[in-house]
Amino acid sequence: MGGSLLLGSGLLSGCRNGSDNAVTELPNEPQYGGRLRLGIIDGSKTGDLDAHKPLTTGAIIRGFALYSKLWEWGEAMTPELALAEEVDVNDNATLWTIRLRKDLEFHNGKTITADDLIFSARRLSDPALASPYLAYLKWIDRDNLIKVDERTVKIPIKGGTGLLSLPDSWVNFGGIVPEDYHPITNPVGAGPYKLKEFVPGQRSLFTRFENFYKTGRPYPDELEIIDFKDQTSRVAALLSGQIDVANALDPEQIIPLKQNSKVNVIVSETHGWQSFDMNLSKAPFNDDRVRQAFRLLVNRQELIDRALGGEGRIANDLYSPLDPTFNHNILQREYDLDQARFLLKQAGYDNDLKVDLTVGPGLTAVAGGSPAGLVFAEQAKKAGVTVKVTQVDSATFGGPLRNDWQFSTNSRLGGSFLHTAAMVDSPISTANKTHFDHPRFDELFRQAISTTNVDARKPLVHEAQQIQHDHGGLIIWGYNNTLDAAGRHVGGLAAERSHFPTWRFDKLWLSKHA
Repeated sequence: MGGSLLLGSGLLSGCRNGSDNAVTELPNEPQYGGRLRLGIIDGSKTGDLDAHKPLTTGAIIRGFALYSKLWEWGEAMTPELALAEEVDVNDNATLWTIRLRKDLEFHNGKTITADDLIFSARRLSDPALASPYLAYLKWIDRDNLIKVDERTVKIPIKGGTGLLSLPDSWVNFGGIVPEDYHPITNPVGAGPYKLKEFVPGQRSLFTRFENFYKTGRPYPDELEIIDFKDQTSRVAALLSGQIDVANALDPEQIIPLKQNSKVNVIVSETHGWQSFDMNLSKAPFNDDRVRQAFRLLVNRQELIDRALGGEGRIANDLYSPLDPTFNHNILQREYDLDQARFLLKQAGYDNDLKVDLTVGPGLTAVAGGSPAGLVFAEQAKKAGVTVKVTQVDSATFGGPLRNDWQFSTNSRLGGSFLHTAAMVDSPISTANKTHFDHPRFDELFRQAISTTNVDARKPLVHEAQQIQHDHGGLIIWGYNNTLDAAGRHVGGLAAERSHFPTWRFDKLWLSKHA
């Protein structure tokens, strides 16, 4: 089944290389050897190697080197089979049967078995671990996992509602680890690289795993992930040759890189999205007219140009446009300042509405929005709305108060409709910042997440998205590009619809001659 049930494939049109310089000719075939050096923004001295509880972006990236999962992200942000050889789901998605590939090994030489899969699933879904990603898998019936044979496990879903989004939910943080795993004393996985050295807040060094399940990969002998505290020092390191790759750059950082003949800039046109989240449990956003007015007073193209430096595309307050069930018949909402003023006046606000917009630093997936918030505040003034922008740090923005802000920014990775809804605004979401609660939408979502047939699921999602568009709390104004850069001696790096081209450590390689 893989990811075809959920999203389909072959959606790579529109990705582009952002550099106009003459490209150094790389060999036709990948080369072996060398040390690949990736520079990331982290620097957290509390960094960890936990497969199931990565607390920083750096920890997640290290996990892509150390651990392999049942599924991995395809180039179109689709979950595709990895350690799993075969996956079967029953008609209402309440029972999953997962069969591992033959002869899989951990870094320590132990064969991967169904017992390790059960241990990993139970550990990730253990409330005592307190993983921030527990919500992704809390619906699996961890106490009733069934070992069929040495390579096969049956996973039931609790509550009577299916969980068709299981692969999307498990793919990032579901590393399969041995039964004697410990993230500090025994950080063993089955990823492309084995751990050699880890200095939290500074660097991590890995060596090639010879028995990686993808025969012949990875290519470099070593992988070094180096932590930087700011973008400026990281770009300087790339330009001076101290690192080979830099991921997730800010738009302003790529300007000098595009002008350098030794650097290749990769622009991936993803469908990760930026939004303003209206809290429907608080005035004034408990009024449909106010919500519609705010959507109309957003100048989306100006936000793309100014907050994203032009590196993105406008959105229509809906997520998951690559999903095969996406409702493309809903017309794009246009900027209409006069209608916005009219709706606000109808709702009782005549040039006297004031709202508090809480933003996090930068435009990250954890706490995006400070540039966008400032641009939006200027736009809102034209409709007689005063927006007070308050910036908080990442820990505060994503902490216990995250669902209580009156109005806040958000940033999410692009994924399937069901998985995104499960995380954002469905009846099973634990992070519903908008407090969206619509009985018909909830009914449609529960039907859709239990409907394995795409054609049968499509009308359910179409109606659900129309309700979101008319009554929801998300102003999804843009899809942002993922910006990466690498020395021209780095092979295997190409633009994708996913967010992870620089994290594909089994594909990247170094040319000895470029």
